[in-house]
Amino acid sequence: MMQWSWRQAFYCMTGILGNVETQSSEPFTRSCCGRISPLYWRVPILVWALFVMFWSIAYFWGPKDMFFLYMTHWGLAFIVLESIFGIFVAIGRRGLTDATFGLPWYVKTYWILYNITIPVAFLITVFYWGILRTSVNTVNFAPNPVLDVMLHGVNSGVMLVELVCSAHPSRLLHIMQPLYFAGAYMLFSVIYFFAGGLDPWGNPFIYPVVDWSKPEQTMVVITLTALFLALMHLLVVGIAAARDAIAKRREDVPTGVYNDAFAP
Repeated sequence: MMQWSWRQAFYCMTGILGNVETQSSEPFTRSCCGRISPLYWRVPILVWALFVMFWSIAYFWGPKDMFFLYMTHWGLAFIVLESIFGIFVAIGRRGLTDATFGLPWYVKTYWILYNITIPVAFLITVFYWGILRTSVNTVNFAPNPVLDVMLHGVNSGVMLVELVCSAHPSRLLHIMQPLYFAGAYMLFSVIYFFAGGLDPWGNPFIYPVVDWSKPEQTMVVITLTALFLALMHLLVVGIAAARDAIAKRREDVPTGVYNDAFAP
């Protein structure tokens, strides 16, 4: 059984990247599918995300300054950022330092964005179709049905492609990174509520199921959402482990890079 040290516990609670001085940059610059460049999927994902971003802004149902009230749009912005840094890492592979000097800052940034964006995309899809669309207080968050699917369905699909095709690790100890993202959004919603903020229809909440005028109900929703987001992170780690095990078996080599989920 794995014995956790105080340092590993610290890495987990803070969500920071641990032992990056011993982590090679090489897995971040390639695909798990042989010599295929990550650019083959990261560039299309960026183009898709930018297209959907501009489309969403153009068809937004309220004032444009309210666009980033919603976690869906936060998640979309993170897909844009994650793709940009992923492309930069793939293009700049020749200039990456080796494990002796640790990971460059832009590789660390990409890794953090990757750790946050994928489970959050999965959460947005499940939260929207499983809770918001079935809520008694139904609000029409996406008047365009095609855009609705793009924002709340295809978002998870493109991030699943990123997860399945990448070769770098996903760590259990990084579970706090997506949770801190969710915590930042929760704090934003609290501040917005107590500042008298309204949604585009004049309601005193952003989402009807996250109504701070009903704190007990809202805290139940937030707690369950946080637990589900943690579960999504575990799912990401499991998929990464299965991906690398399959890639390792396909290459038929006794050693190689694999997803050691318990490493810091």
